[in-house]
Amino acid sequence: MESFLNRPSCDNNSRCPQKRVKLQSDEGMKPGEVDEEDEFSHPVPWQKIESEGLDCDYALLLCKDEADKMFKQLEEEVVYSTGEDATVQVFGKVHSIPRKQAAYGDAGLTYTYSGVTRLACTWTPTLEYIRDVVTNTTGQTFNFVLVNRYKDGQDHMGEHRDDEKELDPFCPIASVSLGAARDLIFRHRDARGKRAHRQIKPVKLELAHGSLLLMNSPTNTFWYHSLPVRKKISLPRINLTFRRILLERKK
Repeated sequence: MESFLNRPSCDNNSRCPQKRVKLQSDEGMKPGEVDEEDEFSHPVPWQKIESEGLDCDYALLLCKDEADKMFKQLEEEVVYSTGEDATVQVFGKVHSIPRKQAAYGDAGLTYTYSGVTRLACTWTPTLEYIRDVVTNTTGQTFNFVLVNRYKDGQDHMGEHRDDEKELDPFCPIASVSLGAARDLIFRHRDARGKRAHRQIKPVKLELAHGSLLLMNSPTNTFWYHSLPVRKKISLPRINLTFRRILLERKK
């Protein structure tokens, strides 16, 4: 399994320098080496993570003090789904979600996935703030966020692709992690299960406190991702996946 565990770092009192960090060395650069000609306007150093059909960018978005503050505020603001809203449909069967979940976004917006339609609650001040930080960092706008809270390492997320037709295919899914670091595993669709007919190594990322992962196209076409059980982890984690839903496709 390919692992990408290097983490960018920054001073607690300031944003990270405006450089892009290359992870791969196939272009004559060493891992972590800065390309002086490849400066971004957004103030974080990015790590590029690539495989066949996999295109992700990873960076530390929030320094520890700010990430701690955001986590605490989200714990006070976010109201999680209960009852039928806390279920998903898999192969025609309804299952309880093994974590807490909530949906927020622009007024009247809905999002359908896993056989369930979620109506977005109104943005909380903290979700709106983090959304704007992600927008300022990436240049992308988002109108919906799915919030997942994992109480400890027993809470998890099964393999899936975020490939719903109502999502803008040209907008990355922006995943912000707060709290306990957890592994995210990517698995190519042709290398899954008993019917796997290709040998493609899974890709494992450790998502740190305050980090941002961009899943760019065509990642969700070819790769499934999951957050597996990690029994040794006792601390909670909150994950925010910002998306852009196309209103014309909903019509």
